[in-house]
Parts: sequence; C-alpha cells; structure tokens
Amino acid sequence: MNAPAPRVPHPAEQRDASRFAPRIQARARFGALFQLVCLLATLAGLLVLAVLLIDIVRTGAGRLSWDFLNQFPSRMVSRSGLKPAIYGSIFTLVVTAALAFPLGVGTAIWLEEYAPASRIKTILETNIANLAGVPSIVYGILGLALFVRYLAFGRSILAASFTLALLILPVVIIASQEAIKAVPSSIRLGAYALGSTRWEAVRYHVLPLALPGILTGTILALSRAIGEAAPLLLIGALAFLAFTPDSLMDPFTVVPIQIYNWVSKPQAGFHELAAAASIVLLALLLSMNAIAILLRNRYSRRN
Repeated sequence: MNAPAPRVPHPAEQRDASRFAPRIQARARFGALFQLVCLLATLAGLLVLAVLLIDIVRTGAGRLSWDFLNQFPSRMVSRSGLKPAIYGSIFTLVVTAALAFPLGVGTAIWLEEYAPASRIKTILETNIANLAGVPSIVYGILGLALFVRYLAFGRSILAASFTLALLILPVVIIASQEAIKAVPSSIRLGAYALGSTRWEAVRYHVLPLALPGILTGTILALSRAIGEAAPLLLIGALAFLAFTPDSLMDPFTVVPIQIYNWVSKPQAGFHELAAAASIVLLALLLSMNAIAILLRNRYSRRN
C-alpha cells in the first residue's frame, strides 16, 4: 500500500506562519529572559543566606560547648550560657502548641465540614487570612493588654504562650483547611454510603488523610513562633534571667531575647555568644522542619 503524499501547506497558511514567526520568537526570548531573572533572584537570595550563615558560624562556632548550653547568663563572657533561654523557649513552645493545635484544627474542621456556605463563613475566612499577615508586634500589644494586664497572667510563660498561640493560630487554621480540602470528596461519600455519620467520616477517614498536611503546617507555624522576639519583648520577657522557670507563671526569657541582649552589648565576646546562640536557634528550627518532613512522609506512606 502506497504511503500518502505529504501535505503541502496552503499559501495562506505560509503567509500566516511567516507573519506570526517574529511574535513567537519574541515570546520565546521573553520567556527565556524571565527564567533567567527568576534564577538570578533565587541565586541572590541563596548567596545572601550563605554569607550570613558563614559569618554566624565563623563568629560563634568557637563558643559552642556543653557549658554554654548548661550555664546561666553572666556579666562575664567566659561564664555566660543559654540555659534559661533554652528552657523558656521549650516551655513556651510546648504550651503554644497545646493551645494553637486543637483550636486551629477544630476551627478548620468546622469551616470545611460543618459550616454552611454563607456570607458569615466568607467573612470569617477573609478575616483569618488577613490575620495571618498581621505584624507580630500587633499581637504583642494585644497580649500585653489582654493576657498580662486584663487577665492578670503577668509577665509569665503563660502570657507569652497565649500571645504566640494567637500569632500562629491563623496559619494553623489555613494549613489545616487546605489539608482537609485536599481530601477527595469520594472518601466522604463512601463513608456516608456505608452508614457513617458526618463526625465518623471526619474522624476515621478525613482527618487521617489530612493529618500529614496539618502536622506540617502546624510545625512550620511553630517554627515561626520560636524565632519571634518583638511580641515577647512587649509582654515583658526578661533580657537577663539567672534561673530556669519552674511553672507557667514564672518570668521567662527565650533564645531570640537572649540574642538581642548579647548583641546590644559593646564587647566583642558577647557578639560571639550571640552568634553561638543563633546557631543553636537555627539548629532548633532545622530540627523542627525535619520533623515536619518526616511526619508528612510517614503518614503519607501509611495512608
């Protein structure tokens, strides 16, 4: 059987192709230029980050030791340590997670699974999205007025935890909403078809599938909270603390506040301590991000 003859383009098609060829080439050049600009922007950000990390490591690596992690702050550089700040950061972070996680996930479940489509729901979601972009110093002012003074928590770990919980709550809600929304509707319909109630469908089917995204968003939000200094300065975190807190009503300090205190001193030795504390804080942040990745991968494989 003979092969069909190749199609010869019509003269009008050839004229159209020649007319649009310059425009197509210009779009291709613009796309390549835009890709190059994006690559340069990414490399610039990575370069700045690398320079900062190298400077911090070179300045503070020599001060890292077990004594540095297990000593109290002092007026003498050789005797200063980070112990109260580490304890304060851990206590504050644990209480913040205990407050923000159930509230955030519960709100997300209600908005996605129970709240009917209405103007009120739209207003709530819009306000939550706006609250996620509010500067942290505003939450510090709110925490000072509400928790420190009105509720009389004082300048304590509890007041700091409530303030940071308010700070990360919108992020936890949005992350949980997106994770719940990503669960296919066929999962819910299948559960209903088998006789499950709405809560049983959410409890046994939707939440297990959404859990990796919820945990990832929550841990990343907590990573933001552990690095905050401005709201804690407003509610009265101490720059110098010579004891570790024993209860939620005790005064406190955190690693970012201790870094701020050391950087404000003129002696070069305290600047080295601040760099060493920055390395510790970066290690905590990277550890939390690694935990988020591991949890996401683990629950993704299980589901």
